[in-house]
Amino acid sequence: MSVLLHRVALHLHPDDEVVIARTTLEDGTVLLLDGEAENVTTLVVRQKVPAGHKLAVRYVAPGAALHRYGQVIGFATQEIWPGDHVHTHNLDLQEFSRPVAETFPHPVRPLPVEQRGTFMGYPRRWGGVGTRNYLAVIPSVNCAADVAVAIAHHFTSERLGAWPHVDGVIPLVHQSGCTLRIDSPNYQLLQRTLAGVIRHPNVGGVLLVGLGCECNQITALLENYHLMQDPDADTRIRSVIIQESGGSRNAIQRGIAQAEELLPYVNSAQHIPQPLSELKVALQCGGSDSWSGVTANPLLGLVADEIVRQGGTVVLSETPEIYGAEHLLAERAVNAEVRERLLAKVRWWDEHTRQFGMELDNNPTPGNKAGGITTIYEKSLGAVAKGGSTPLMAVYEYAEPVTAHGLVFMDTPGYDPVAITGQIAGGCNLVLFSTGRGSGLGSRLAPVIKVCSNSTTYRAMPDDIDFNAGVILEGTEMTQAAQDLLALVIRIASGELSKSERQGFGETSFIPWSLGGTL
Repeated sequence: MSVLLHRVALHLHPDDEVVIARTTLEDGTVLLLDGEAENVTTLVVRQKVPAGHKLAVRYVAPGAALHRYGQVIGFATQEIWPGDHVHTHNLDLQEFSRPVAETFPHPVRPLPVEQRGTFMGYPRRWGGVGTRNYLAVIPSVNCAADVAVAIAHHFTSERLGAWPHVDGVIPLVHQSGCTLRIDSPNYQLLQRTLAGVIRHPNVGGVLLVGLGCECNQITALLENYHLMQDPDADTRIRSVIIQESGGSRNAIQRGIAQAEELLPYVNSAQHIPQPLSELKVALQCGGSDSWSGVTANPLLGLVADEIVRQGGTVVLSETPEIYGAEHLLAERAVNAEVRERLLAKVRWWDEHTRQFGMELDNNPTPGNKAGGITTIYEKSLGAVAKGGSTPLMAVYEYAEPVTAHGLVFMDTPGYDPVAITGQIAGGCNLVLFSTGRGSGLGSRLAPVIKVCSNSTTYRAMPDDIDFNAGVILEGTEMTQAAQDLLALVIRIASGELSKSERQGFGETSFIPWSLGGTL
């Protein structure tokens, strides 16, 4: 069988030695490299190449760099001939120089306020605008988690009928809170994360549940992070201690009573038009495939650019998943300090993985590789595309409050729920999540909008995926898809439920980062 190459594969950049198969290419398939009848050259597929995988169109010598998107994704471990399947059997990592340009970009000048779009949100006196209005039940320690869940689950939709403006009473349980040295890095991470949730604009009221003897004391949490400076703190924050209540059963009853006292305040929040500059969007990817860097991630990048143009904030994260592409992001840093902070985070992760006997190329996952991604360099190049094209304005610690507008970066692990927890604790009120293999992940704290890179997965998981970026491979213009996705973002920010919210997902996805070392 003979077929024109461009009909069955994509050549993403003139410098690339590979093309990406649109469909499975069988061994022996003859590809026509030129459509002109008088000057047709051919390429024979030498091994079966699954859809989304790489096919060599040029010879690559052993040890030579191989490119995708015009960037290095790895080095040949053996001779690679035109027509070869390129994957883990003949491509691996080596260190290579990634110089960064000396110049710095100018910040984006946002649209004037009167020209900005709007969404329906909840402005908060303690800062930010909510896309949801929750009463959160938060244990200080996992020993109090069951009590926190029991309190929250008491408030069924029927029992909340008298409070129509309350989106739910949600438990935010975690696995930490004790056997921590006070003021240790893990202690600080947990306190910063919980403090960020308490002051999150999607959280109208807070009930803290403690055991009583834990390291992570509620009083220290409130004092250390100056939450009492919140003008509404006395009205919207309550606490219950199990050991002081006479046990779990009494604590549950006391907690229900405390929550009922908070509900009128939470219900009083106003849902009014707000400018898009009040959006803080977490950019995430999980279950990626080879098409993620072609459709879904660049699509998120276009939406991110528009949110920045509107004066809003987009937060890129997952430091281990920019490794090998960090120079492209560093070149967009607005000044030398931001650039060095970003590069220092990458160096930290390189050392951190060595200490634990890991490598940064432990990622991509088996599923990523089945989807056509071979190396972390290749995965990172696709992942960075979520950040669009605007300057990098700031770099934040995990769960640190995000105050800058524009594109910023937060240092997080690559594990999706841990990364999202940090971004939301930093103030993100919405999550844009790209996937290729598919994901059911959600968050009770902020809506998660999942964008699929290909139509096959989209059709296979209709209850999980909110938007199909696979239409780009089928002829839809990227700019039109970006307009459609932005419209969905605005609707969901205004109250329309995402697919994961419709299924009630996200209760187990609140996972603060732990550096390890349980005592």
